[in-house]
This record gives sequence, C-alpha cells and structure tokens, in this order.
Amino acid sequence: MSTCATVSRQLSEPLAGTAATARTWLLLEQPGPWGADALATSHLDPAVGRALNEAAAGTGVRIALIRRPGRHADCRRPTTQRVFVAHTAPGRSWIRTTESADPAALAALDLDALGAGEHGGLWEPYDGDPLVFVCTNGKRDRCCALLGRPLAAELVSAGGIETWEVTHIGGHRFAPTLFVLPYGYAYGRVTAHGVKDVLEAARDGRVVTEQCRGRSAWGRPGQAAELAVRELTGEDGADALDVTGTEPVDGSAAHWSVTVAHTDGRSWRVLVEQGAAEPPRPESCGRTPGTPARMDVVSVTPLS
Repeated sequence: MSTCATVSRQLSEPLAGTAATARTWLLLEQPGPWGADALATSHLDPAVGRALNEAAAGTGVRIALIRRPGRHADCRRPTTQRVFVAHTAPGRSWIRTTESADPAALAALDLDALGAGEHGGLWEPYDGDPLVFVCTNGKRDRCCALLGRPLAAELVSAGGIETWEVTHIGGHRFAPTLFVLPYGYAYGRVTAHGVKDVLEAARDGRVVTEQCRGRSAWGRPGQAAELAVRELTGEDGADALDVTGTEPVDGSAAHWSVTVAHTDGRSWRVLVEQGAAEPPRPESCGRTPGTPARMDVVSVTPLS
C-alpha cells in the first residue's frame, strides 16, 4: 500500500467537521502547473494573486484556482478564463459564471457583498449540473496528485460529470478530497462510484452524508453538528437544516454549543468538543506525524 493510501485509510479518523470554511467560493480557471501557493506560483500574474488575496481577506470569500483534468505541461496562457462565484448558505445557494480576459479585474468585485450572499446580478446564472472540484495540487501535497488526479480523470471518462481540478481545499490526509457546488459539501476518501451517488443526490437537492466532511458555509463545529443531526434524523434535504448559532461553552476555546434548525420548526442543541486525532499521523504526505484537531459530537438534544 502506498504512503498516501496508508495515511488516508489505515489511520482513519472522523471526516465530519474538516471541510474548508467558505460562505462563498471564487474559482478562477488557470491552466498549466501550480506551485504550493498557487495564487503566487502559477501562470497567474503573482501581483494579481496577491491583490485577490488582499481583497478577499475577512469577506467570507475563499479564492482557488481551477483547471480541466488532463495533462498540465507548461502550456500557453488562454485568452479567456472561466470564473465561478458560488454562495453556499442553505436556502440561498447560487452559482454565477463568466469568461474573463482580465483576472486582475476580479479584485475590484464587491467581495463583502458576495461573501454575504448578494450577487447583485453579477455575470450569468449557472443552471447546469452540479460542479465537482477535486483537489489535485501535488506541489501542495503529493497525495492530492497521486489520488486526486486519477479520480478526476475517471470522472471525466465516465461522461456527464462537470469536473474540475482545484488547488487547495485542506484535509490532504483524506485524499482524494473534493467539494460539490452549489451546496458546498466536501467529501474525503472518495471513489468515483461514491461521487456519482453524491451528484445524483445533489441534482435532487439532497445530501449524501457518507464520507462527508461538512458544508463549507459553516465553521468546523457547525459542520460536525449539522451532520450529526442528519445522521440522527435521516434528513437528507440539502436546504432543510441551518446552523443558527455557535457559542463557546463556559468560555472554552475547545467546546461549543451549536444550534441546528430545521425548516419545519424543529431544532437541536449539539455539544461539540475539539479533540486530538490519535494515534499520531501525518497531516499530509511526507510530513512528520502529529495530532490534528478533530471535532467530536458529545450530545444532540432536541429543543422544544
């Protein structure tokens, strides 16, 4: 078994509460090779990458580069690049898209408004099938390339799946890992068959909880809490549940009381605590073993 497979499967740990946090994703097509910090080390002008990072800071918008699966030699730069912006909050998720000839102009977008879920009619609505973004940046973590790129290629060869490679979504030890828009749920240790089930559900407005890391709209405690309520109730409607509050317990930085509400009026209080994944394991391929944080659900209590 390869090092990557060992990290992902033999040292299994709970996936819930490990998704990248992003109320809104801004995804810019950038073919060619990517470095570890792709916005600064790719065919994208580094000054543009810096400007985008600075503009997005504190807005709730997460920026990543994407490209079509396949060979990524030092190819020439495209004249236009596909851009997606997607908001992932339940009940008001959306995707807008355009072709851009000037990525530098993206830094002038109202990212505060986009982070809050207000697109203001920007670009064109995307109404196609759910979008799959597979993490494949081998310069960031080789497991993402060794396990992610074959998965992306398999999804493309299967046909009918709108698949992109993406630079970095965290959780390398769970490779292959991906997220799906419009709802923003992330998955780890996935197979092509599992992805097809996820997409079939997403087309119907449903969520598959198996191998799910959480919905990016919420922080890690909220992600774990929402998935715990889904497991308890069997609720699979993508927009049926919302995380309406996350409060520290007794001022602790490692214990939270999370309120999860259903559109039918029910709600639950979920106690979540942060633990350390044991035994020690590399947080990504080739790294020294450590004890990454994990989100453990202590209790789920219905509220009247």
